[in-house]
Amino acid sequence: MVNRDTTVLLTADEVRARVAELASEIRYDSGVRVNGELHLLSVLKGGFIFLADLARALELPVTVDFIALESYGGGTESAGAVRVRHDFEMSVHGRDVLVVEDIVDTGRTLAWLHRHVRAGQPRSLRTVALLDKPSRRMVPVNVEHVGFTIADQFVVGYGLDHGERFRNMPHIAVLNLPVAGPGDTANRKQPAGGPD
Repeated sequence: MVNRDTTVLLTADEVRARVAELASEIRYDSGVRVNGELHLLSVLKGGFIFLADLARALELPVTVDFIALESYGGGTESAGAVRVRHDFEMSVHGRDVLVVEDIVDTGRTLAWLHRHVRAGQPRSLRTVALLDKPSRRMVPVNVEHVGFTIADQFVVGYGLDHGERFRNMPHIAVLNLPVAGPGDTANRKQPAGGPD
């Protein structure tokens, strides 16, 4: 799928191969005691494609749940305040939970999500992120498994969007269009977006 508004950053083959590698890392991660099921918790909407591919590649019994969060503040820049639009439905108590993130940016929303999940008393809590932008980090967060570390660019595809467009691209691309306004440079979360 070619789009003149984007430039490919990671091909579909690169993404597919890395997801398989991440699944293998997670399966053999000694920090996760998977005696029964691994509970996958993904943030909507951006993480749903990554979650689906990762769940199949894990080759473990899994349960799946979703949470929809909204970072809000002034403009498109997250102020760190988080609102739950849809909470997860299954209890995390006593479970081995793996938070499945599309992209980690400032870390504010992920830090909030970690606190929210820990309040439910899981047996273990780990995080996998397909993309990480450490140069944007404002809050330290633990991300045990990272697919790709990327620069401070606005990326779309493989679940990531701009105005609900581009999610269905099988690759990850840099958006060549101007984003919301001056000073916006890199996946500043929109109301429909997931964690930063």
